[in-house]
Amino acid sequence: MDSTTPASRDSDTAMDPSPYDETQGSGDALSQLTRQETKASYSYSNLQGWRRWRALRPGRGIYHDIRRRLPYYWSDISDAWTYRTIASTVRMYFVNLLPAIAYTLDMYRRTGDFFGINEALFSSALAAIVFSVLSCQPLTIVGVTGLISLFNFTIYDIISIYDVSIYPQFMAWTGIWAAIFHWLIAIFNGCDYMRYVTDFSSESFGMYVGIIYIIKGVEELVNEFDEYGSTAGYLASLIAILYFVSVYALEKLGYGKIWSAGFRGMLADYAYVFCTVFWGGFSHIPGRLQSTHVGRVPITKAFSPTQPRSWLIDFWNLDVGWVFVAMPFGFLVMLLFYYDHNVSSITAQARQFPLKKPGGFHWDFCLLGCTTFVAAILGLPMPNGLVPQAPVHTDSLTVYRTELRVIPTAEGESIEIRRPVVKAEAVVEQRISHFLMGLALVGTMTGPLLVVLHLMPAAVFAGVFFIVGWGSIESNGILYKFIYLQAEERFIQRDEPLLQVQKRKIWLYIAIQFSTVAACVAISHTLAAVGFPVLIMLLIPLRISVIPRWFTLKELQVLDDFTATNKIVLASLGGKPVLPEHSTEEEWGLDRGKEERRHGVPRQRAGSIHR
Repeated sequence: MDSTTPASRDSDTAMDPSPYDETQGSGDALSQLTRQETKASYSYSNLQGWRRWRALRPGRGIYHDIRRRLPYYWSDISDAWTYRTIASTVRMYFVNLLPAIAYTLDMYRRTGDFFGINEALFSSALAAIVFSVLSCQPLTIVGVTGLISLFNFTIYDIISIYDVSIYPQFMAWTGIWAAIFHWLIAIFNGCDYMRYVTDFSSESFGMYVGIIYIIKGVEELVNEFDEYGSTAGYLASLIAILYFVSVYALEKLGYGKIWSAGFRGMLADYAYVFCTVFWGGFSHIPGRLQSTHVGRVPITKAFSPTQPRSWLIDFWNLDVGWVFVAMPFGFLVMLLFYYDHNVSSITAQARQFPLKKPGGFHWDFCLLGCTTFVAAILGLPMPNGLVPQAPVHTDSLTVYRTELRVIPTAEGESIEIRRPVVKAEAVVEQRISHFLMGLALVGTMTGPLLVVLHLMPAAVFAGVFFIVGWGSIESNGILYKFIYLQAEERFIQRDEPLLQVQKRKIWLYIAIQFSTVAACVAISHTLAAVGFPVLIMLLIPLRISVIPRWFTLKELQVLDDFTATNKIVLASLGGKPVLPEHSTEEEWGLDRGKEERRHGVPRQRAGSIHR
């Protein structure tokens, strides 16, 4: 892996620094730097005097994103020749494919069979190939999300009140308008405001996503009872629960001490493979199980749309009035993707991962506009960043090392504590795993693999909902603080940072987060669900403008932090901002162990020891 990191330079020595200079200052002008020096040091830092006017510098963010990342392109390929890439490709294929099909089963029933399996596979493959080849942040997994599924069938419910036959054309124009808004945001450097995302908003959003997915899993099982009767419903519930338990147990083996690290690693890396094959075939065991008619994945002809139509939607046949009605819906899609996709990129490059290569939010959002446009005119569910899956991709590429923590005794001696402390040493930053996953998704659209998908019970995908949803909740900082408040005092570590904050303030903090989550979940189950992106976007100004009025500086330094603090990642967003409370961990001497206790990261995965 390329060990070159952006070097920190003293901006005071810069020669005639321009207020629009986006390079770190040095004694030499940028034009005199060698290509290698540019690769090592090019980033934003001298932003004073021009940050407020960035909207008047169209295209600057896109230009510098590409210029900053392009020197690393070859290493993005050469760094991929490692076992971690193979394991990550297999794991992310299943982690991307199974939830995409699960969301599509829901859309298929609730959009008049318009969005089917081939549409979901095509959309996911398109996004994976485009972003793995052209994006600045290839670690961000892009595909079909549960939120766009919610958006699509809510629009279907609204359109069916008037004329359901125009739904394909209306959705196409919704995507076209969304793509236009994407391009405008990217060109006028609008992604800069994502640097204000802190754990307050990302935790709330993650909790919301987790709850929605679990609800969808329950709805999938309820549908089994409604469509196929109580016997099929109970069998489906059994398969879903056992699938969830088995995948969860295999992935948790990495936290244990039994067997060898390599064997635990294999079980965890291929947990989805083993469990999907076993529980997919469970309902085919001869006898009562095989004779029980459970729901299965509906398929169509290979590489063909679900409905009898061409891939290209005749969007030009929609009345002009409906074209402009689609505009606000397109704006709402852009708001959803603005937050969802960029937060996915931030969490994939969050502070617990020791990344060396720069990101590029403006260019990637422009690229997302392109895939949104293509998906819209082809009648595909519009893809964007996957919040639960994106950090899983980076985690699967992370090399961890387990060490024994040494603490001093009262007499000044040292003893070894036999509790493993896992540290992330490096990340295999490359494009190949994402690209190969995209090719595998294309292969899944072939006839033989579609037949295999058709043999799988829909209950397996309910289990997938439970896994993805619980994964987003289990590692959530909201849950961690809630458990801390319920814990017996003698089991709380003396160096726990939350001890510095009164419990009533912690209750207030998570109550605000719970309230925002509850509001988003509530609106998602009404016709007003298309407006939930607005509530999600309001989390950022709520944190910046309102929360500091209710908490002191020290309290917020303990309770919250920026989701991304890596300078090479924040360079694309204009650098690290200063919030009203001027949050810095160093001022209060909070060690990095705070992150492990609050967020469960760096997490120890199976086989992570000396991997």
